[in-house]
Amino acid sequence: QAPLLESGGGLVQAGGSLRLSCVHSETSFNSVAMAWFRQAPGKERDFVAAIRGSGGSTIYADSVKGRFTISRDDANNTIYLQMNSLEPEHTAVYYCAAREYVGLAMKSRDYVFWGQGTQVTVSS
Repeated sequence: QAPLLESGGGLVQAGGSLRLSCVHSETSFNSVAMAWFRQAPGKERDFVAAIRGSGGSTIYADSVKGRFTISRDDANNTIYLQMNSLEPEHTAVYYCAAREYVGLAMKSRDYVFWGQGTQVTVSS
């Protein structure tokens, strides 16, 4: 079983919203930082947002501040990414990732566990 499983992607019109979910199979992930990254066609994988382990601290890429919200429900081994006011430039495969540490990080190399990704397509 994959350690991380994303869902919630799909096709949405510009201005719409989506909520992505990432269910993890390891209760130990509740105490580590987790994050969302995205990768558009032909581009590198970029940081979107992260949430600290066992706490509420979060960080966001400047491009999504005020538009996206990351949260976690440790009772259900799930993290979320609420995405509002979506635009075509948000089209990408969105990946969930987990660190081995509590602290926040914004670089993909700092995350050890990855999901398979979920496609988000925003039409104009």
